[in-house]
Amino acid sequence: MPTRAVVFDFNGTLSDDEPVLCEIFMRLFAEHGKPMSAQEYFDRLAGLSDPEIVRTWLGPGHPDVDAVIMERVDRYRAAVADGSSVHEHVREAVRYAAERVPVAICSGAARAEIEPVVEAAGIAPCFRAIVTSDDVVHGKPDPEGYVQALGLLGVDPAEAVVFEDTEAGIASARAAGVGRVLAMKTTLEPHRLTQADELIDRVDVDVMRRCLS
Repeated sequence: MPTRAVVFDFNGTLSDDEPVLCEIFMRLFAEHGKPMSAQEYFDRLAGLSDPEIVRTWLGPGHPDVDAVIMERVDRYRAAVADGSSVHEHVREAVRYAAERVPVAICSGAARAEIEPVVEAAGIAPCFRAIVTSDDVVHGKPDPEGYVQALGLLGVDPAEAVVFEDTEAGIASARAAGVGRVLAMKTTLEPHRLTQADELIDRVDVDVMRRCLS
């Protein structure tokens, strides 16, 4: 079946930033009285939406969930809003795909942190849709985000390729009926990514050419 659309996760996939996110959350949670280790972040939280990460760690009844998320977004933008976390080979792959099929982002991050990064990286015009934590009720692993993104593109999920980097993201794409899921090996150990169709070291034009051929 030919590929009719490509959808990217953002953190850790388009943007090489999971270590940055981990450090920000570690500092924030320590400030809120519940320290977290890097191991705990990657074991329990990586891949969840920002609201879910905060609620999972600080507790669902924490009074400052929105304030913590806003602070997280501010610190993230201060760190990578120059677009430096989107490597040139990723930019080339995105442009290659966008010249051939509709391309979207589906992320558990906030729109306020995604848009400045893709703008600064010079690839914002490539995306016909960006679905963020602001746009869904249920974050990954729920399929809502991918269903919405592919609906905006007007493409049957079975004809789409998704690029992800976490278990939650893979599960979300699978539940949405996505035809093919490729997973980056940069965030989690490969044994945690077995539900993907293929594991890759990076997103580049060679990988994209193969997906779209």
